[in-house]
Amino acid sequence: MSFQAYLDAVETKTGLTPRRLLEIAHEKGFDETTKATPIVAWLAEDYGLGRGHAMAMVHVITKGPQISDKHVGSGGTHSDPTNELWLDGKASNPNA
Repeated sequence: MSFQAYLDAVETKTGLTPRRLLEIAHEKGFDETTKATPIVAWLAEDYGLGRGHAMAMVHVITKGPQISDKHVGSGGTHSDPTNELWLDGKASNPNA
């Protein structure tokens, strides 16, 4: 599953775009200095997300939408089309 596919699944499970979840996370005081554990706990408790999906959001919350070029266009299971994750909803993703 690509990184973007994890974020798309988060949207399906929560009904919120990754961008909106990022905004809520910041409202709760989560940022680049926050450890993964409290973010994962919040996402599990409030939205029922499992660890894998929550960890995708942890990356976005703590590191932003940029990902490593390692898997971009690799053709593998985790291949993403770009190194910039789309946070504004899967229906509007120009790289879908």
